[in-house]
Amino acid sequence: MLGLKLATDPRWVNIAEKTIEEILIDHAYCEQKAASTCISLIIQYPDRKRIVDELTPIVSEEWTHFRMVLKKLEERGLTLGLPRKDEYVSQLQKIIHKGGSSETQIMERLLLAGLIEARSCERFRLLSLYVQDEDLRKFYHELMISEAGHYRLFLDLSCEYNPKERVKKRFDEMLELEAEILKNLEWRGDRVH
Repeated sequence: MLGLKLATDPRWVNIAEKTIEEILIDHAYCEQKAASTCISLIIQYPDRKRIVDELTPIVSEEWTHFRMVLKKLEERGLTLGLPRKDEYVSQLQKIIHKGGSSETQIMERLLLAGLIEARSCERFRLLSLYVQDEDLRKFYHELMISEAGHYRLFLDLSCEYNPKERVKKRFDEMLELEAEILKNLEWRGDRVH
């Protein structure tokens, strides 16, 4: 469904569960960055009505998710803490093609956002299926559904400004590169990605 070329090993949940507090903190920052990405796209492309119309409610939704994760932290007596470097996203940003037309740049940014949402959706699915905490299983199931919708939206928006075949070809390339990035990243249980 998501097109990911390298599935996360389900044992990741076993590691993540041991540091679920760290996962929640990292997740909160992921939601912040997702809202910021949508805001950035709206600011950069205010003349693209569909981007503005479609991403404006996503900003609010991502911020609501941030607040939901903060609540989960609070329930556990935890605080947000300092942001962490997201090596996964840092590596993904290096695969983005620079230059070209505005349509190309829109496609690159939207596909990157879609790819990150796809990986988040996949990880949230694993948490919703295998984490022992029933409350967190329900929480991550709800968020998984939302992330899948965001993933689909980013791909659909890419096709609004570029031919579908071009978008598919570039996204397939990005999926292959993302798989290579994951293979080479340190396997961690304290990060969503």
